[in-house]
Amino acid sequence: MDASVLEDLLREAFPTADIMVDGADGVHMSAQIVAEEFKGKNRVAQQRMVYAALKGKMDGPNGELHALALTTKVKE
Repeated sequence: MDASVLEDLLREAFPTADIMVDGADGVHMSAQIVAEEFKGKNRVAQQRMVYAALKGKMDGPNGELHALALTTKVKE
């Protein structure tokens, strides 16, 4: 998966968020998402929201993305 595809999926789910995606190999990537949508949610809930936004791209051994290091924060 290209970093721009991952970023597009995240921007679709979190349109006003500050998003930074990194990862050149397309399999192991990192993303930092600072979003208002995370307000009132714990880190586990925030990460679940992100995984839902990926629309199955990380599901199972045949997923397009193998590993995603996430940093989520509430936008002030």
